Amino acid sequence: MAMEQAIIAGGCFWCTEAVFKDVIGVSAVESGYIGGTIADPTYKQVCTGQTGHAEGIRVTYDPAVITLGEIYDVFLGTHDPTQLNRQGNDIGTQYRSAIFPLSADQGAEAQAAIARWNEDNGKIAVTTIEGLEGDAQTSAWYPAEDYHQEYWDGEGQRNPYCLAVIPPKIMKLRKSFQKYVKS
Repeated sequence: MAMEQAIIAGGCFWCTEAVFKDVIGVSAVESGYIGGTIADPTYKQVCTGQTGHAEGIRVTYDPAVITLGEIYDVFLGTHDPTQLNRQGNDIGTQYRSAIFPLSADQGAEAQAAIARWNEDNGKIAVTTIEGLEGDAQTSAWYPAEDYHQEYWDGEGQRNPYCLAVIPPKIMKLRKSFQKYVKS
């Protein structure tokens, strides 16, 4: 079966990338920017919160190993989807919780995953579903600069912010989604 892709944003892309690199069936995770109003934004521009972009990840996965619904469940379960435009100390629209479906079917699966999360947790996720209207500008994917890719595997393990934020997310993955963790 062919590999598929999903684009999600759950705060700092370094954190989300680190989680999904440990998920079965995931062959690649790329950090980048999506949902904004300018082409080819830089990290510095996105950090201002003025471009409309979110820090996101593009996950390439094998649907024979893990379904899109399971990808979305792991996503919603490893960050706080109830925080509007923030994750912890990261505040701004660039840190919003969002799913960027690549098709109408992915959009329907995103709606179902959010409904499941809301029901299972007795809370309301503020996670948005963006980009399906066909607006090429706001659904365009821009890979982040090279130094952001695989950040946790390199510089991130020496970065105090990452050391404080990423290990708890990975532990949540291992505790709550054990069957999806690479051995």
